[in-house]
Amino acid sequence: MKHPSFPEVFSLRGEHVLITGGGTGIGLAVAQAMHAAGARVVLIGRREAELAEAVRGLGDRASYLVHDITHFDAAPALIARITREHGPITCLVNNAGKHLKKPAIETTPAELQDVMGTHIFGAHALSQAVIPGMIERRHGSVIYMASMASLFGIPLVVAYAAAKSAMIGMIRTMATELSPHNVRVNAIAPGWIDTAMSRKAFAGDPNRKSKIISRTPLARLGDPEDVGWAAVYLTSPAAKFITGAVMPVDGGVSMGF
Repeated sequence: MKHPSFPEVFSLRGEHVLITGGGTGIGLAVAQAMHAAGARVVLIGRREAELAEAVRGLGDRASYLVHDITHFDAAPALIARITREHGPITCLVNNAGKHLKKPAIETTPAELQDVMGTHIFGAHALSQAVIPGMIERRHGSVIYMASMASLFGIPLVVAYAAAKSAMIGMIRTMATELSPHNVRVNAIAPGWIDTAMSRKAFAGDPNRKSKIISRTPLARLGDPEDVGWAAVYLTSPAAKFITGAVMPVDGGVSMGF
């Protein structure tokens, strides 16, 4: 067996990555890192202007399609189109998400279902459409974007926490089922990352940022690229024996100090 040498062991040349919610924030950072590592990337999301700008910044080996992942029945046609136009997908990054900040006793069943629809049902529909091709080729990686809300209690986010916790169970079951076919399934659990969304949240509550940093052993927010390079690693040959894992990228928050 030929073993890749450094830096080839971290190279994504020949990989074709589909990233949901890839136009901004963490999704864009994942796209940038994977593209830099040599992959071809396809971004999907609902806002065309953001997707188009992201692809212009990436340049060659990047494209986008406007798609709402909550249109579950449309997933097979989307994957068929991408495969036809750009080639088989070898890695799927389920990054698209939806947030809801609300007390648990005020969260309605419809609101819970809405958040779950994006994080769980939408991600599952895309995975279900992509994985048969990976099984056939005996090569593939699926990454789910989990959260600190998957790992410990955070108030006022019951729908989000429920979705992200369900995601952890899903990736472990899928990893077990798909391992015999050399298809790996993992999750990344970002901590507090310096994105436009987090900056907006801190703008009206400066004490919140100080409190978060005081509880983070590395004493700072993470950069979006920290999550991007973690995704590169999990997709690369360097991680060929890693599946069913949840990788915190959180500056040490999840150690529970």
